[in-house]
Amino acid sequence: MRRTVFNEDHEAFRETLRAFIEAEVVPVYDEWFAAGQAPRDFYYKLGELGLFGINVPEEFGGAGMDTHKFEAVLYEETSRAGVQFGGSGVHVLLALPYLKMLATDEQKKRFLPKFVTGEEMWALAMTEPGTGSDVAGMKTTAKLSEDGTHYVLNGSKTFITGGVHADRVIVCARTSAPSADDRRFGISLFAVDTKAEGYSIGRKLDKLGLRTSDTAELAFVDVKVPVEDLLGEEGKGFYYLGHNLASERWGIAFGAYAQAKAAVRFAQQYVTDRTVFGKAVATFQNTKFELAACQAEVDAAEAVADRALEALDAGELTPAEAASAKLFCTEVAHRVIDRCLQLHGGYGYMNEYPIARLYADNRVNRIYGGTSEIMKSIIAKSMGL
Repeated sequence: MRRTVFNEDHEAFRETLRAFIEAEVVPVYDEWFAAGQAPRDFYYKLGELGLFGINVPEEFGGAGMDTHKFEAVLYEETSRAGVQFGGSGVHVLLALPYLKMLATDEQKKRFLPKFVTGEEMWALAMTEPGTGSDVAGMKTTAKLSEDGTHYVLNGSKTFITGGVHADRVIVCARTSAPSADDRRFGISLFAVDTKAEGYSIGRKLDKLGLRTSDTAELAFVDVKVPVEDLLGEEGKGFYYLGHNLASERWGIAFGAYAQAKAAVRFAQQYVTDRTVFGKAVATFQNTKFELAACQAEVDAAEAVADRALEALDAGELTPAEAASAKLFCTEVAHRVIDRCLQLHGGYGYMNEYPIARLYADNRVNRIYGGTSEIMKSIIAKSMGL
């Protein structure tokens, strides 16, 4: 089935990226997996490759594009190789949209050149212990000092991907209490320097999957944040967070589809090489039927993911459409990867096989960026239910 979503530039990027992965990532990936994170200097290599600057304006060292299609190629190629680029995904997919949307000219001049090179890695700190998807229930506070020169940040965050290596973190905090009729009121966003006094990294969390991305707990005790590091207007943080959720959910949807596609590839390779009772596993009718069913689901997920990508690039992806794409693609990936692991037999349960790592990596797709239940609520609301 011919796809129309990518052009020659995207395919040239794919070739470059595939060669980079084979040379720089695959040979050392087991070391990253054992360490529980990619090394910090790897992000400089991604900066040199131009990966961080694709959507950054040329005046700040980027390529000046406005598209998510190169990110889509990245999802497909990392999944195809059975690898992850550490916590760098949040740097581009989560942090950059806020900088482009909210940063002043002065802030862009300070932040974006180092963003492009990987000199400053960024993360987003939204979730808190005990709040989960209830962003409006956050307890972290940022109080303006009496002289008006800085905010004093206090509180904690958890599940912060990229949190160990981050040099700057976009922290969501309450600058005022919620109003009587609006729990979402009073949240603001800050570009916090991780070297600031009172800022500390707690545990590097031990996750089921995504083992090479650093995910951490963060704590803030009287951290002084200069007023120059407020992003956007005070009190409008919840609106800003909602504005970028569609792109985040598209990213999870597309990544899940790419994982499902890779799972079929891994399974097909395995059953072709593996023999049982003197015959290749691929010759059994059950194997053919299982892989055919999985391929049909992947084809459907690809169409949904591509359609959402085109809508996102056109600025037309609605929250309900993003929720629908995320729900569908993540559920497809769950089913497909499980069936492909089954075709591996006992070896599918071994971490040395990419299908096992993919199985663990995929599970979080139905949780982060909003759970599947939240996605269903959004879709139902859009239906007038």
